[in-house]
Amino acid sequence: MLHDSAHVPKPSLTEVLLGWFLRLVSASCFWFALNYWAMLIGFSHNGAGRFDLLPPEWRAAATALAVVYPVAAIGLWLLVSWGPVVWVLAAAIEIAVHEFYPGTFGARPLLFLLHGAVAVTFVLFRVALFVQRLRQARKVRVDSP
Repeated sequence: MLHDSAHVPKPSLTEVLLGWFLRLVSASCFWFALNYWAMLIGFSHNGAGRFDLLPPEWRAAATALAVVYPVAAIGLWLLVSWGPVVWVLAAAIEIAVHEFYPGTFGARPLLFLLHGAVAVTFVLFRVALFVQRLRQARKVRVDSP
């Protein structure tokens, strides 16, 4: 089968590494989703985290995260633009419940550091891609002297 275009641009190393990074984050989001679903259906915590046994605060937070994390995992795995946006939403919800309500949800400072490290790494990848595309745009100009 022939391509429509004779020249298909190859992705740069930065783009390939960003793709691998997003898929790694996707796998961790899927793991978080499985943990929340296991808690809600009573599979983990010896059944003490079942939905009908949880207080209302935990019901709202765990249900939201059990739905948002798999959506984020799919978006990140497919490398679509809305994947990181949904991940930010999930991370913000999880950080908010653990940082602002530690008496109810427990304090998890390592979780805050993990989400922060992922966010900083993503921003650094985006800056590197921006600089790379800026250099390519200057180099490819046909009307430059």
